[in-house]
Amino acid sequence: MAQPTFETLLYAVEDGIATVTLNRPDKLNAFNTQMMRDMIDAFDLTDADDAVRCVIVTGAGRGFCAGADLSGGGETFDYEKRGGEDRAARTRDGVQRDGGGLLTLRIFDSLKPVISACNGPAVGVGVTMQLAMDIRLASTAARYGFVFARRGLNPEAASSWFLPHLVGVQTALEWCYTGRIFPAQEAVDRGLVRSLHAPDDLLPAARALAREIADNTAPVSVALTRQLIWRMAGAAHPMEAHRADSRGIQARGGSGDAREGVTSFLEKRPPNYPNRVSADLPDIWPHWQAPPFG
Repeated sequence: MAQPTFETLLYAVEDGIATVTLNRPDKLNAFNTQMMRDMIDAFDLTDADDAVRCVIVTGAGRGFCAGADLSGGGETFDYEKRGGEDRAARTRDGVQRDGGGLLTLRIFDSLKPVISACNGPAVGVGVTMQLAMDIRLASTAARYGFVFARRGLNPEAASSWFLPHLVGVQTALEWCYTGRIFPAQEAVDRGLVRSLHAPDDLLPAARALAREIADNTAPVSVALTRQLIWRMAGAAHPMEAHRADSRGIQARGGSGDAREGVTSFLEKRPPNYPNRVSADLPDIWPHWQAPPFG
């Protein structure tokens, strides 16, 4: 199958792993409206393709993403002066929606696990987009910065929700108050990044992790697990998780995947899960409007 082409990304699927590479290396992969659109479209593709079991996001060249493209100068963030063909479509109640947030909310809804392989500097939206990814690996060459206050802005891309969930309020505030650039080792020490790798070892490590997911787990179960963990991060009470878990176990317990998971374990052989995300993902969320459980 021919791989789709994008203006600002490289996209490839190999052995169940989709690799999305930010591809504006001459601009340190600076984020613009086209990149936002391309990334959202790429996640639409990975969700729709049952052959994709895991997604890796990385950058071309020496940077991951240098943040927003500032080539517009001092009017870069002035929506009134900047205009744009999609301005009306992105405006709600007189407020134009933040493009980074449109992307992170799309990643939040992903049905496939998302691994960030941060190969170099990642500041502004370059780091906030990674907050919605599930597991973050970094090169020793990576650096991070929540630089918004140094540009006269506030944090974007829903990072005021994601970042404290990942590193706690104190660290989130320190990084955003100061806007300083910090090394990858600090990101590991504070819990933002899972592991640190030599530059040449970064993508192999990300692929090995993706391979472990793809080779051993049921794709529908992974899709449900991803949404359960992320959505329950904002739940008011564990009863909300119990309701969703119970619906999931009831739906999955009689599935071909569950039979195969148990049978392959007892027979000591690799599993071959029959269910597909595109056709067999159960709806376990009506509890948002449902009466109290039990």
